[in-house]
Amino acid sequence: MTLPVVLSFAALAFLALLALLWSRWPVWLKGLLVVAVSVFYFYADEVVHGVWGWPSADALPERFVLLAAVIDEPTAKRPGAVYVWVNALEDGKPAAQPRAYKLPYAKDLHALLNEGLKKIRDGVSQFGTSEPKVGKGGLGWLRPGSDEQVVKLRDLPVPQLPEK
Repeated sequence: MTLPVVLSFAALAFLALLALLWSRWPVWLKGLLVVAVSVFYFYADEVVHGVWGWPSADALPERFVLLAAVIDEPTAKRPGAVYVWVNALEDGKPAAQPRAYKLPYAKDLHALLNEGLKKIRDGVSQFGTSEPKVGKGGLGWLRPGSDEQVVKLRDLPVPQLPEK
């Protein structure tokens, strides 16, 4: 999938270059073309990263089933992160496809996920909930880290099978 995306963007950039060099468009229209192609590049890069399976930086779903987690502990050079693979619950039913999420590293989240992963290995599915961390009032975008979430895990009830 990488090669077709790169080739299609290269073709678009080539067409824009031809329009810039050999067209009789006014200068303001040529400038608008340069801006439009540049914006399209960054938009396409973001969309492709979302499609290719990169972990989403979006908030976790409110209700989910934990499938797996990878914890990247912080070092002097890296801030660390927690990568979780969850299946969102919509109307009490799992979503069609699971999704990977990237969360900022926190020791309490690390401990919580370790316990959850141990239970998953023992065959006990884990049900999770997430909600935004309550903080000070005001504009959220002015406070770094205000997008953090409170994540809770508990055992998923064993499904009751009907009698024969």
